[in-house]
Amino acid sequence: MIHRSDPIGASGPPAKAIPDSPVASREVSAIVRWPLIGLAMLFLTLFLFVPLLAVFCNAFKDGIDVYLGAIREPDVLSAIRLTAITASIAVPLNLAFGLCASWAITKFEFRGKNLLITLIDLPFTVSPVISGVIFILIFGSQGLIGPWFIAHNIKIVFAVPGIIIATVFVTFPFVARELIPLMQSQGTDDEEAALTLGASGWQTFLRITLPNIRWGLLYGIILCTARAVGEFGAVSVVSGHIRGKTVTMPLHVEILYNEYNFVAAFAVASLLAMLSLVTLTLKKFAEWKTRQQASEHEQYLLEEGGPH
Repeated sequence: MIHRSDPIGASGPPAKAIPDSPVASREVSAIVRWPLIGLAMLFLTLFLFVPLLAVFCNAFKDGIDVYLGAIREPDVLSAIRLTAITASIAVPLNLAFGLCASWAITKFEFRGKNLLITLIDLPFTVSPVISGVIFILIFGSQGLIGPWFIAHNIKIVFAVPGIIIATVFVTFPFVARELIPLMQSQGTDDEEAALTLGASGWQTFLRITLPNIRWGLLYGIILCTARAVGEFGAVSVVSGHIRGKTVTMPLHVEILYNEYNFVAAFAVASLLAMLSLVTLTLKKFAEWKTRQQASEHEQYLLEEGGPH
């Protein structure tokens, strides 16, 4: 005779054993968690830590004197100077554009708003090399408006202005793309309250909007600066690779490496690597402050909307 613990004819599938024990849940979680962590660390080791270590080892393998001597070469100093000049012009221009574009997109409704958002994303969808070729077709000697500049003794491509224009193009989405979602999440209540109390548009921006977005703005500036300093594709096309004149740090690393001057190439690359590490540290700090600011803003809204 067979004894059943459930009534004959009971509908539904048999009950499954569910590990409701906290110990069992932790064991299952550990089985999934540790292999994933190990896989991530293996990936980071192979593609980040080992190459980074190789850069510094090759840069200093002949001693600190050789390293410093490679850094002090006139062509290297010229590349560092040109990179700094390019970033110091491109980043403020993108800062101004990002603030204006994000302010207009998040605070106002106007015709062509979706087109503006699409154009902001354009550098993300176009290869930097292709964008450099486009500038050649526009400003080159056989380009659309290049002959006019040449007739007025203004050189754009294969000169510093072309490098700056190409860098501005590939980096202009970064500030706007960081500010737009942040300003959308904050809404317009604070600005509307300030305008209702009699503040001007400029006062509202300086005293309300700008303090609320300062860490997101810093985050965008950091990303924009890192891309401006490390840009290779577009700059390589429009620069002409004129040593001492139109060669930035990434281009100079390529030139030195192609000449089998490996120590000097890795020495310059180590400067870019150190700049990347500093940028990463600042980026994480800005991310933390942005999240903290967003959390404080949400808490403020909850307190204002809750019972008094």
